[in-house]
Amino acid sequence: MLMRLAFRNLWRNRRRTLLTLSAMVVSSSLLMLSLGVFSGMFDDMLASATEQYHGHLVISKKGYQDNREMFAHFEAEDSPTEKLGGRPEVRGVSPRLRAFGLVAHGSNTYPAEILGVKPRREQQVTNLGRKLVAGSYLSADEQSGAVIGSGLAKRLGVNPGDELVFLTQAADGSIGNDLLSVTGIFETGAGNLDNALVLVNLEWLQHLMVLSGKLHELAITIEQPLRAAELAPGLEAKLPESMEVLSWGQLLPEMQEAIASYDVSRLVLVVILYMATGLGILNTVFMSVMERTREFGILMAMGMKPRTVKLMVVLETFVMGLISLIIGTLAGLAMTLYMQQVGIDLSRYLTAVTYAGGTILPRLSASLVPANILIPAAALLILSLVAGYFPARRASRLKPIEAIREE
Repeated sequence: MLMRLAFRNLWRNRRRTLLTLSAMVVSSSLLMLSLGVFSGMFDDMLASATEQYHGHLVISKKGYQDNREMFAHFEAEDSPTEKLGGRPEVRGVSPRLRAFGLVAHGSNTYPAEILGVKPRREQQVTNLGRKLVAGSYLSADEQSGAVIGSGLAKRLGVNPGDELVFLTQAADGSIGNDLLSVTGIFETGAGNLDNALVLVNLEWLQHLMVLSGKLHELAITIEQPLRAAELAPGLEAKLPESMEVLSWGQLLPEMQEAIASYDVSRLVLVVILYMATGLGILNTVFMSVMERTREFGILMAMGMKPRTVKLMVVLETFVMGLISLIIGTLAGLAMTLYMQQVGIDLSRYLTAVTYAGGTILPRLSASLVPANILIPAAALLILSLVAGYFPARRASRLKPIEAIREE
């Protein structure tokens, strides 16, 4: 009975109710979309920092990731590559050897990082194979092939098919140098990769550096990147004491802090946006209560208890919140899914920005995260009840005789 009365009372002033409902629907749906876009931005940043270079977990000698010392290597045959690849949570494992030196083409010479990889395994860890803008990815059949960043290719003036000279120090004290044939050029939008990274075959680099059968690290990707810190101690316990497992959060502490602050930022955004919406609901319900003062007086004179009056007014705001929640959630889901599938390309107006070790791409996309839907929806319903409580309290405290006489 009370629910029916509450629903009917809402439409006594259709224009005011519709305006309030519209404000609630728009605020909730846009909030869901905004949170989805923020999640998409963080997903892109995390992917650019981990799936283009580091991976989610890295196994190496203790201290190697701090100074990249050439001799901090381990035997490839002792690495747990196959065992790790068989774990259900692991998506890919890539053995790597790293060198630093000079690459030259014609009269152009620039410093570069040379990363020796097994092409098929590296594609399970990084997405550089999907970032090619020219040529093709590494092939195990062409041992002296190289894939280089677009910025470095531009500085050297090379295209697929051209040759590079690579010069570095070998492990035996000699100067290692050899020719590389450029097979492909990648572009990630991250300057540190595009301007200095060269991918080569692992066996070729091991031979050049006189480090046959040696590795510097194992890069690992997992199905749930945010669980990397949880998995690292368990993996490290099964390795020799001289080895360590670092998660992407340890390799990129600024990125870890940025993502950790997201939950707080999300709550702040919900509070700020819904404060204005709450004032609108409060105004609507207060106006409704003031217009119906005589009605409440008559109802209480006929025997309706004050707590029943209070409950009826609160139910009105609850119904309003429920209607806007359903419509707003559907609209927010639709817009988030659209942005997830299609997005908006802003590359004509903006350039990629590197932040906290990741790259913010010049495009708007969204990620559908349950919390981004549930938190705004729950907050809207709670807001409706809170905003309705104060007018309901005023209505329940009316004195029947005074309320009936009020004009």
